[in-house]
Amino acid sequence: MPPTDRFEWFLETVSNEVMPLSLSSDRQDNFHADIHDVPLGPVTLSAFEFSPMRAWRSAKHIRQGDPEGYQLVLVTQGSLRVSQEGRETLVAGDFVLSDTSSPMLTECLSADGPIHALTLHIPRSVLPLSPRRLGPLLVHRLPIQEGTTAILAEFLRTLFGQAAHCGAEALLSMGSATVDLVTACFAQHLQSLNEAPVEARSQLVLQRIRHYIEHNLPDPDLSPRTIAERHNISLRTLYTLFDGEPASIAGVIRRRRLERCHDDLARPEMDHRTVQAIAARWGFTHPATFSRSFRETYGTTPTEHRAHARQHRRTDTTEQAQP
Repeated sequence: MPPTDRFEWFLETVSNEVMPLSLSSDRQDNFHADIHDVPLGPVTLSAFEFSPMRAWRSAKHIRQGDPEGYQLVLVTQGSLRVSQEGRETLVAGDFVLSDTSSPMLTECLSADGPIHALTLHIPRSVLPLSPRRLGPLLVHRLPIQEGTTAILAEFLRTLFGQAAHCGAEALLSMGSATVDLVTACFAQHLQSLNEAPVEARSQLVLQRIRHYIEHNLPDPDLSPRTIAERHNISLRTLYTLFDGEPASIAGVIRRRRLERCHDDLARPEMDHRTVQAIAARWGFTHPATFSRSFRETYGTTPTEHRAHARQHRRTDTTEQAQP
């Protein structure tokens, strides 16, 4: 962007893509800004680099648009002075947490060069900790020298650095892992993980189990018993965790395996593999059981689904070739 347009571009971009706010800077004539986003499914990681400035979010801004979440900022260069809910803190090199639903003032300070920050945008709905429970952490410096905060900081740095080498599916699974780490980090700062609400601990374990299932679908030995043993809980506790879920744990495993098979059978690069080989690839050891489950779920056999997908591809190719 031309130097004279950069500040307005940054204000417009942040207001439209993140949340409405106002900005001021004594370097508007030669403002510098750079933004990189990494979508992680339930959360988004953003790397910001910008010239010193002031940002404020009023009640009017909140009425104009509110993502209803939190921003966890890791300041990697420069410093931030954040004011919200009657609190104020100065952060350099550490984390600070803020709430998008409350008025806030942020001063971005740097003696020389731009400010650098990694910002994790976290919808309130994905955290198993209630807003009331998280209240004490808002506008509070979270040091990254040790414990879960140190792990989370290094994880986010590595994740941003390696995101370009990961596929969309891998980044989606990283989003679930990120929520787990953030929850553990917040819980530690709220005295200890054992003092977190029972519901929060249950949701954290449930998220870990779903993440484990997703990465072990090809294992034919994946079962409720092996999952319970892997997570050091009883089978009864495992079944209780899934009581309020739409499907039992066995149902989740079966559905995700069937979905992977359904996708593979329609992919042209998998045409050289037999139906039985694709089923085995995703943990089905009995062809008859796989075929019956597939038909009950999709209303067609695996072979018919594959044939339909091939016919659809041929039709698309023919139509594209026609003038």
